[in-house]
Amino acid sequence: MVAEFNWWLLIVGVVAGGILTWLVLADTTRREREIGDEELLAEAAWITKAVAGRVDADAAEDVLRAHRRYLGFPPPDVLVAPEDLPALVDAGLDAEPPADLVESPPIDRAPVDPAPVADETSEDRAG
Repeated sequence: MVAEFNWWLLIVGVVAGGILTWLVLADTTRREREIGDEELLAEAAWITKAVAGRVDADAAEDVLRAHRRYLGFPPPDVLVAPEDLPALVDAGLDAEPPADLVESPPIDRAPVDPAPVADETSEDRAG
């Protein structure tokens, strides 16, 4: 009777250990593909507020959309340093992306009510 109980405890322990290991090692970060178009607009507005208005929401949205397209490409074969680009352009490298990869801006951009960025005060940091 005791031997069967020990096997049962071993099985429960292995399962509980596996679940605990999965919880500790689980990757819970969000992926780019999980962000929808509505959230992309809100993210652009948040970026505008986060950088204190140095970038407007439309420019931030364009950069985010370009970044999303960039992530859809296969990895590059060779990385080129920015200071080497002028010499490569002079040698005949096409510096502009193909026209079919350039996305025209949406015609009907809806205004986004940006979520307020919480200002961290000394009271917030203390507790």
